[in-house]
Amino acid sequence: MGLNLNDKKAVVAEVSAKVATAQTIVVAEYRGIQVAHLTQLRAKARAQGVYLRVLKNTLARRSVEGTQFAALADSMTGPLIYSISDDAVAAAKVVADFAKTNDKLVITAGNYAGKQLDKAAVAALASIPSREVLISQLLGVMLAPVSGFARGLAALAAKKSEGAPAAEVAAEEAPAA
Repeated sequence: MGLNLNDKKAVVAEVSAKVATAQTIVVAEYRGIQVAHLTQLRAKARAQGVYLRVLKNTLARRSVEGTQFAALADSMTGPLIYSISDDAVAAAKVVADFAKTNDKLVITAGNYAGKQLDKAAVAALASIPSREVLISQLLGVMLAPVSGFARGLAALAAKKSEGAPAAEVAAEEAPAA
């Protein structure tokens, strides 16, 4: 059953609103994938905060028209599923991870911050750790000198206590009377 004009306008408006805040769009061909597998993909996308939708290509072209993703319109042919995310990596990661387990999902193109991506570039983008992981790695690097200094001080204190005369250690351990 086809969409009437008002429904098409509503779809374009909804997708345009998502595209306006998006950093990444990944386009993949889904020909031959079973409905149950697509449902799993949608659930994973929802959990990651990724907007995933099968759209008519003409409606998708109208949605990206005049945005930084306009160059992606040339890649919009065939049965495509569109993955749109505000997070730079999430859309690519969801689609690429699913494509590893299901060879019928074929990544055709992507666009990150206005730059056109091919299949290899989408895979490279998907291999970047998530924002939370990157922040924790950065904090680990920043804390390494401080924790090394603290370990050094603890080792120095332990070394000094080993070298102290036995009488001083015994005096420190004996209860005050």
